[in-house]
Amino acid sequence: MTKTIAIFGFGPGLGMGTGRRFGRAGFRVAVIGRNPDKAHQHVEDLTAEGIEAAAFPADLTDEKQLRSAVDDITNKFGPIDVAMHGAAMDIGDRVPSTLDVDADNLRVPLEVKVYSPIWMTRAVAPAMLERGEGALLFSSGVSDRNPLPFLSNVGVALGAQRNYVRQLAIELQGTGVYVGLLNIGVLIGNSKAERIIDEHPEAIPAGLEIVRMSNDELGDHYWRMYTARDTVESDIGFPE
Repeated sequence: MTKTIAIFGFGPGLGMGTGRRFGRAGFRVAVIGRNPDKAHQHVEDLTAEGIEAAAFPADLTDEKQLRSAVDDITNKFGPIDVAMHGAAMDIGDRVPSTLDVDADNLRVPLEVKVYSPIWMTRAVAPAMLERGEGALLFSSGVSDRNPLPFLSNVGVALGAQRNYVRQLAIELQGTGVYVGLLNIGVLIGNSKAERIIDEHPEAIPAGLEIVRMSNDELGDHYWRMYTARDTVESDIGFPE
């Protein structure tokens, strides 16, 4: 039976790289993104490569829309075998100083990297646990363990997400449902962030070295995590 991967927060970077890698292995790809036009374009791009895909537009910071997307995917493709949460914040959502962090500017990071991953898990995990198989994949960055004041509010949210994922992995041991977190310390090829930084290099602190990696390479990392299932976390591009 053909398996399905649902990619929440599908973009031209991490989402496309992951969708392409799993699609080459025979997975159907459910594209979940906030912008309907972009979601349908991603589907067209995948279809052009011979990958079965469909768009399910949804704002992932809205629990009702996320759950509705899960229902629509299940109705069209059947059970979700792999759910990957790859949604990211815009550069404009960051706060350049820890002293400036407050409840207001934590709202978006928490919605995107804590609440939304939890909603995804609660929407898809029960069916996976009932079947005794499945995978929950998450994406993170470096600012939770490598303090970067110019990403201060982001780091707070990523720290909370990491703790949630690690706890989830412990709780689901032995159930057949794998939990994996890819900590990404690189600028992702073809991503919106790469385009913004290339157009506005002043958006990052002077002297900060940016390591780049293609979206296909990151898709390969997720595939290895999914198939090997031997680690909860994998770090890519972290400073030595």
